[in-house]
Amino acid sequence: MPPPGRGAARDAARDPERGAGRDGTAPPGWPDPVRPPGAPDWERTAIAWLYDLVPPEYRSHEVLRRYPVLLARFAADHVGAGLEAARAGWRTVRVELADELPPEAMEAAMAAYEREGARLAAAARGVEVVGGALRGERWAPRL
Repeated sequence: MPPPGRGAARDAARDPERGAGRDGTAPPGWPDPVRPPGAPDWERTAIAWLYDLVPPEYRSHEVLRRYPVLLARFAADHVGAGLEAARAGWRTVRVELADELPPEAMEAAMAAYEREGARLAAAARGVEVVGGALRGERWAPRL
C-alpha cells in the first residue's frame, strides 16, 4: 500500500496562475457525500463528512465545531494514523499470526487490510482537498 501523496494534492488543488479557481468545481478525490465547494450548504456537508471520519467523542469539542479547518486537521491526523496502522498490520500479520490462523483466514486478513488501506487512503485524499476548500482554496481544472 503506497502512501498517498501530500504535496501533489495541494498543488493540484491550487493554480496560482489562474487565480482562486471557481466555486462549484470539485477537485479529483473529492468525497461523494460532500457537495462541491461554493454549492449551497457545501460546508455543512463537509463538516458532517469529516465528523463521520473521527471518533464520536470529537463532537464534544467546541473548538472543532467553531473551526472546521481544525476539524479537518484532526480528521487528517486520525485517518493518517489509521492508514499507518493498516499498513503496519498488512506488513506484520503473516509473521505474527502465522501459527494462529489457517491459510484461508490469513488470506482474508490480508485482503481486509488491503481494502481498509485503500479506503483510508481515499479518505486521506478527501480530507486533504476538503480541508483546502475550507481554507478557501478552489480547484480550477486545467485544459
